[in-house]
This record gives sequence, structure tokens and C-alpha cells, in this order.
Amino acid sequence: MNQPSGSYELTILLGLSFSAITDDLHRQLAKKGFDDVRPVHGFLFQRIAAKGATGNEIAEHLGVTKQAASQMIDYLEQHDYIERKPHPLDGRGKLVILTERGWSCIQTTEEIFISIEQRYADIVGEERMNMLKADLRSLVHTISDESSPLRFRPVW
Repeated sequence: MNQPSGSYELTILLGLSFSAITDDLHRQLAKKGFDDVRPVHGFLFQRIAAKGATGNEIAEHLGVTKQAASQMIDYLEQHDYIERKPHPLDGRGKLVILTERGWSCIQTTEEIFISIEQRYADIVGEERMNMLKADLRSLVHTISDESSPLRFRPVW
């Protein structure tokens, strides 16, 4: 007799995996001089990396109020990760962009993520790691919907 397991172990394991990787990343970032960035800052960096963004765009991306986004922008500007520049298309607006320190933090983060992934591949094997990524990619694309595409942002 087949009974549904009622298990939600996958959800827990994915959440724990994300937490473990994030904690590992921030321990290593702190050792490399980036002890003043928090996990949410990475989501902001991701949003502005390509061409910058306005405070409103950052707030919308993070799913926070404009005031909360402004406080985060102020903090990161005070710590020299980002700067506000005049918006090229809106004379009254400001564009938030990465500074050299912000780009250095992103580069260091990428290096750490690569080393974490390699460490995990060493544990389970390269083939299984590639299969895991392919399976997760397939699941994510199946879940994604054209009307509400998935975005990589904090879960509040």
C-alpha cells in the first residue's frame, strides 16, 4: 500500500543548504576584510551591478519600503560599497552604483562561492554535483511562470 510520505524534507534541506552556504560565505568575507556586509546587501549588489538602480528600484527588488532601502543605501554608502550619482535621464533622481570596494566584494564573493561549490563537489563527486544542478535548474524553470518570474531576492 503506497501512502504519501507527507515529507517536506526537500524544502528543509534546500533552506538549510542556503543558510549554510550564506553563513560560510560571510565568515570568509569577514576574514577578507568585508565584515560589514550582511546577506541582504548581496541582493542589493546583484540588482545594481549591471548598470545601477534608483532607490525605488532597489526597494521593489528587495521587497522593502523605500525608507528601508534608503537606510540600507546610506549604510553601504558610509562603508564605501556604493555611491549615489546623478541619474543620467532624470535630473532630480540619483542612481546607486558600486564603488571599487563594492566590485571587490562581489569578486571576492564569486571566488568564495566557486570554492564552496568545489568543496561540495569533492564530497559528492563532480558527476553528482552536475546532476544536482541540472535537476534544480529544471525544477526552477518548471516553477517559474511568465506572469511572475522568479527573482533571486531575500525571503522576509
